[in-house]
Amino acid sequence: MQIDKTYISRFTLVLFIAGAVDSIRNLPTTALFGSSLVMYYCLAAVTFLLPIALVSAELAASRVGTGIYEWVRSAFGARTGFLAIWLQWINTMVWFPTILSFLAGTATYFINPALATHNWFILTLILVTFWGLTLLNLCGIRLSTRAASWMALLGMVIPLALILLAGVWWLLTHRPTQVELSLHAFFPIGQQHGAFSSLTAIIAGFLGIELAGVHINHLRKPGEDYAKALAIAVPFVLITMAFGALTIAMILPQSNINIVNGVIEAFDNFLAVYHVQFLLPVVGVMILVGSIGGMISWVISPAKGLLQAGHDGFLPKFFRHTNKSQVPHRLLIAQAVLVSIISGAFLLFPSVNGGYWLLTALSTELYLLMYVLLLGAAIYIKWKQPQQIRSFQLGKGIGGTLTVAILGLIGCGIALVIGVIPPSDIPVGDPLRYALIFAGGLVLFVAPVMLFYRLQKIENYKINANC
Repeated sequence: MQIDKTYISRFTLVLFIAGAVDSIRNLPTTALFGSSLVMYYCLAAVTFLLPIALVSAELAASRVGTGIYEWVRSAFGARTGFLAIWLQWINTMVWFPTILSFLAGTATYFINPALATHNWFILTLILVTFWGLTLLNLCGIRLSTRAASWMALLGMVIPLALILLAGVWWLLTHRPTQVELSLHAFFPIGQQHGAFSSLTAIIAGFLGIELAGVHINHLRKPGEDYAKALAIAVPFVLITMAFGALTIAMILPQSNINIVNGVIEAFDNFLAVYHVQFLLPVVGVMILVGSIGGMISWVISPAKGLLQAGHDGFLPKFFRHTNKSQVPHRLLIAQAVLVSIISGAFLLFPSVNGGYWLLTALSTELYLLMYVLLLGAAIYIKWKQPQQIRSFQLGKGIGGTLTVAILGLIGCGIALVIGVIPPSDIPVGDPLRYALIFAGGLVLFVAPVMLFYRLQKIENYKINANC
């Protein structure tokens, strides 16, 4: 077997982590909650972002494998490991339509903003874009990863910096703000009025902080480099997302915030005030390029993770086949078909916002279930190997890991409960119909795991019978 000696620098890993998590598309969703979003970002950081980052850093330094599948498998066995990687993969199936709708909304803003509210038009653009990205990934990992890295750098870092500068300049020039900027407004303790539902949207923006774990074998000092990269990436993600959302809340009235194309509307308003609207198409193209660049890796990476579990017998041989570029082409095609079907959810709701929220909440619930398994695995591994020397660890005993993991479990538990309740200011139609679609979606996406368990059992039986 040929050994891959390609190393990833710490700086590259920082960009990878930030690019996988930091997404401009999440900013309008959390901007809907006004000044209080500051409190919810702090809450989400303490009970979710930091615990997941710290736990994954310790697992990466524990030498128990790379990524979700191997971490959970090391603690609870192959079946639970498959459940974890399945939840991660199926989450992306639900997540793809939401970011694709963001891309479609941003693109239509320059043609006819009213098109962003037409479900059929948005659905058509979603399907064309995703199938195009699938075809790109079928050409090979080298081409797709090169495109993703440059596009994410151009379309994430620069637009986020512009959003933050816009907010600072808005305040320095004493422009009127649409929200109150005070300590009381930032932390309205006891006056939330059900706004804890915003926690789901904020946590949705933090999903994926652990994705870089699959690359730890490509680091010169795996445990140390991974932990230091997280130490840089996590504050960057938290600051840019929190203050980016606050900038949009300051510039746009809440009633005018559209969670599909709110980012480009904020830029439009800001540039119009200073009479430089000719820059808007440039900003829009950058946002589109960055979002597409971020999606390229998400199309192939979770599928390859599922393929890894498939080699342990959890997938039919048909889906384990790869083309000459070593891409699981059959799995990618099946993935594109599934995304096309799920995208039809936009046709079930009276507004694009309603469908967008349902898919965002459903995607978050699925990913949170995976995090519960991840946190449980971290506790179990530290309990079984408390004396193992690690380049990064949360204390010598189990106490530190247990405390951090419990904080993460509390955050996941709160978000899991709150996630089923839609915000009052987002139209989702009849509440009972929404609840039934939501519950049905969870069952529909998790139930296939039992079939794959059965498949693996049959395959193992055949292997043992032939021995």
